[in-house]
Amino acid sequence: MTAEEAFAAYPVSRETLERLEIYHTLLGKWTARINLVSKASLADAWSRHFADSAQLWPLAGSARTWTDLGSGAGFPGLVVAILGSPDLAVTLVESDQRKAAFLTNVAQACGLTVSVRAERIEAIDLPRAQILSARALAPLDSLLAYAEKLRDPEGICLFPKGETVHNEIKEAARRWEFEYRVHPSRTDPKAAIVEIGAFARV
Repeated sequence: MTAEEAFAAYPVSRETLERLEIYHTLLGKWTARINLVSKASLADAWSRHFADSAQLWPLAGSARTWTDLGSGAGFPGLVVAILGSPDLAVTLVESDQRKAAFLTNVAQACGLTVSVRAERIEAIDLPRAQILSARALAPLDSLLAYAEKLRDPEGICLFPKGETVHNEIKEAARRWEFEYRVHPSRTDPKAAIVEIGAFARV
């Protein structure tokens, strides 16, 4: 799969595709040195990581602030930053210093203005964001605990989940009341994106 094929469903410019290709190249180089993504998924990175991340973007509406937790290799946060307008303020939270260095390197190479915070989520102090995302970070129950202090009350959470999505929702409902929608994944029939609006502890 190519960048053009991965992003065929989105109206992206040639400049945006070029940035995505720079990102893809750097992902391969850095993964050879540090554990960013598995070698198996790297071979299909355009679908497994880039296109999978891009599907969150249409759900963001007119949001102006986005915080991505446990950004790792930058999915979905860096992809969103590349697709978004210059007015979108994206913050990437990644406690691993080496991964944070990778995120900074990609942002600089792509000419992106993003904030990379190499801090633990539990201790970080950030303005509340209109969009809060996290991919392959923690169970839904734990993500809602993070969201309590990091998401704007009028904003939404976007959490990509795998085939255990409905079990995670059921488990989270033991401790939380929350409004949610489940969006089927465009890249994996067993996966979904959980969109959460208002929520509160039970």
